[in-house]
This record gives sequence, structure tokens and C-alpha cells, in this order.
Amino acid sequence: MEFVIISLLGFSIIILILSFFLKDPHKQLQEELDQMSLQHLQELSQIKKRLRLLEEEILMSVDHFQLPSLDGLEKKEVNSIIQSQVISLARQGIPIDMIAKQSSLSLKDVQSILQANKGELDE
Repeated sequence: MEFVIISLLGFSIIILILSFFLKDPHKQLQEELDQMSLQHLQELSQIKKRLRLLEEEILMSVDHFQLPSLDGLEKKEVNSIIQSQVISLARQGIPIDMIAKQSSLSLKDVQSILQANKGELDE
């Protein structure tokens, strides 16, 4: 019995010593993962630099670009629900600029709706 215990103890000591000298199989995987992570961060940094350059180019080109005039285009008809909402807000005494923000219309559109429906406002 003592022989078995001593042999098992000796075997465990040998295995313990060998474990210090053997290569860790996970170490290589960890190094590969670190390398891929570093490569990913470098690529992300390059993409951000390119994006920043593109944004600057776009901002510079927008300064030189002028939007065409909308006067020549045919105006879209405003939905009757939005018209009734504008009239209702005007009856409540809300300023025109606030009505325009709430209804997502331009000031001109709100004013034209109110002019066209002036009779309904007086009621």
C-alpha cells in the first residue's frame, strides 16, 4: 500500500515538473487572437480616417454647391388632416412658427393655409 502511495506521489511530481517545461497549447491561440484584434483596430482606425476625409470633402463641396430654386416646381397639396390641425392650433392661439414646427410645414405653407381658411378661424 505504501508503495502505491509513494509511486503515485512520485508520478505526480514528475508530471508537475513536466507541465512547467511543456508548451501551452492555448498560448498560440491567445497570440493569434491578440494579433487579429490589433489588426482589426488598425483597420478600424484607417476607416475612420478615410471617413473623416470624405466628410471634409463633402463639406467643402457643399459650400460650392447651390440648391436649385424651388419656385419653378409645382407645390404639393397639403393633406386635409394637416390643414385641420393647423387651423385647430391657430384657434388655440399658438404662434405660427410653433404651428410650422409641429406640423412639419414651412411658414409660407402655414400662412397660406390660414389665409385660405380665414373664415373658419373667426368661428
